[in-house]
Amino acid sequence: MPTLRLMLLCTCLFLAACAGQPTSKTPDSRPSRISADQSRDVAIHAVGLVGTPYRYGGNTVDGGFDCSGLIAYVYRESVGLSTPRTVAQLAGFGNAVGRDELRTGDLVVFGGGRPTHAGIYVGDNRFVHAPSTGGEVRLDRLDGPYWSRQSVDVRRP
Repeated sequence: MPTLRLMLLCTCLFLAACAGQPTSKTPDSRPSRISADQSRDVAIHAVGLVGTPYRYGGNTVDGGFDCSGLIAYVYRESVGLSTPRTVAQLAGFGNAVGRDELRTGDLVVFGGGRPTHAGIYVGDNRFVHAPSTGGEVRLDRLDGPYWSRQSVDVRRP
């Protein structure tokens, strides 16, 4: 009987370990869902929305955008790809990419283990995002005074 209990315990521990969340943020080797040309289309579309009003929960040009609503709209309209609707879900979307491998159309997700904000990288160290209530969709620099101090992860859909 003790052998059976030991086997059950080992099986439970093995299954629990398999069900855990991965802790590594190493780049993923899976291929991207979109091509380099589509990534450029995403970036161009995002830049075209600069100036659109911010609205919490917003996901349309007419109603305004929050950060994840902007991302969902741009990807859906420019390349037909559905993205998660929350920043927390975006943090696990697509493939992890090293910051030194950023390309247009990648997602930049801020906040590390507790994601708080996201945007679309458009090249030259710049990204488009919908930052806050009362604001509007804008183009900012990753190396700017505020954003350079934030933890950022890169995701490639």
